Amino acid sequence: MNNVFAIAAAAILGVGIALGGYFGGQGLVESRLGDRSVTVKGLSERDVKADLALWPIRFVATGNNVEGVQAQIAVSTKAVIKFLKSEGFSDDEISVESPEVTDRMAQAYRSGPVDIRFIISQLVMVRSTDVDKVAEANRSTGNLVAAGIVLSSDRGPSRPSYLFTGLNKVKGEMIEEAMGRAKEAAQTFARDSGTSLNGIRRAYQGQFQILPRDNAPGIQQSEQIDKTVRVVSTIEYLLAN
Repeated sequence: MNNVFAIAAAAILGVGIALGGYFGGQGLVESRLGDRSVTVKGLSERDVKADLALWPIRFVATGNNVEGVQAQIAVSTKAVIKFLKSEGFSDDEISVESPEVTDRMAQAYRSGPVDIRFIISQLVMVRSTDVDKVAEANRSTGNLVAAGIVLSSDRGPSRPSYLFTGLNKVKGEMIEEAMGRAKEAAQTFARDSGTSLNGIRRAYQGQFQILPRDNAPGIQQSEQIDKTVRVVSTIEYLLAN
């Protein structure tokens, strides 16, 4: 790698063009020897695990008699809660939202006859820091379908979102690491170019990104328990004369 920089540095000095690249400790270098500076990028990454799961379970009941539909949704709600309790969730992890009632006869823009008048949708929300338990329970939702519960996806899929809330715990260490890698890359370039660093001209702290650990097509970051946190620091160093 040092030979690469030696060749790059010689080419830069020979033609007077600011150009160069270096990947070492995940650092990127872009030099401008014309104004005696070098711009470096330092990358820091951490593999992390989600520490909070939000699981909305939506289901519906339909019919032409509102009292009968309400009774159906009440039975389904009890069945969902029973299922969640059997999967190990506590009352503190389960919340039941207010049901939403739709009267299709009351819709101003309806057209044609109405076969089913009332639709009641219910949301049961699971909020748990035990993400593995949520993932395991989600794989068993076929039991709810088998019990006659009509799961709904009208307002989004009834599958968990896995969140990482510990970003503040790793920020400081990652920024330090990214800046250290940037400086290391700059020092290597300066040394191989026959010069040295002469202080920082400017620095930019990139935004933290939370990415899926496995970047598979069609899979969102929130659907994966395992994630990657990434940050890039960009620093422009002055080069000594």
